[in-house]
Amino acid sequence: MQENVAVVTGGTGGVGRALIPYLIRRDFKVAVTYLIPDEARKLEDELDVDEDRLMLRRCDCTDVEAVESMIKDVVETFGGINVIAALVGGWAGGRDLAETDTVRFDRMIDLNLRSTFYAIRAALPHMRDAEWGRIIAVGSRAAADNPAGQAAFNASKAAVTSLVQSLANELDDTNITANVLVPSVIDTRATRSALPYADYLHWPKPSEIATVLDFLLSPASEVINGAAIPVFGKT
Repeated sequence: MQENVAVVTGGTGGVGRALIPYLIRRDFKVAVTYLIPDEARKLEDELDVDEDRLMLRRCDCTDVEAVESMIKDVVETFGGINVIAALVGGWAGGRDLAETDTVRFDRMIDLNLRSTFYAIRAALPHMRDAEWGRIIAVGSRAAADNPAGQAAFNASKAAVTSLVQSLANELDDTNITANVLVPSVIDTRATRSALPYADYLHWPKPSEIATVLDFLLSPASEVINGAAIPVFGKT
């Protein structure tokens, strides 16, 4: 019987680190991408898992060739892919549209949209081969609320939701589902640092978001496809 395999891009971030233990408890083999070696070592130290069940792979997920190479290595090592959790993303700071330069705009498209597109596209044929799977991406409440001063971020996250929901319609006759999680500001060290004067007490925590993701990985979620699931906390 083929074992289940999950790929978590950006898995050394707050949500990834909270999600991976759930995957391990579900007996998945897990491949995790990272950029900063110290974060990868810290994650490895935190996890109580055999080395043959965990792959840590340095990968710039905004680089299509790097992503395709990473997915190829996962399949060769673990035999397939059932789950892709595309968690890479970021916020490049606020600017009014007229002040948004091309570099900043491209960075938001690369980090939020292209990283998601590249990972899902590369993994999808292997999920079809496995005949079941779960695809999870991360949007943002900002894509609906469209707050002023961050048009590039808002647009990139709106595109992620559209991408995933389009894919869900393509997968409607399969055992693969595609959903997008829509958080408000996630309570991580990075967001607290970026927004030092914000009231973070009601922001959703990575551990809380991971419980929602865990449900989406379960058999009970098979009727949920193409959903944009709000995880707003109490903001």
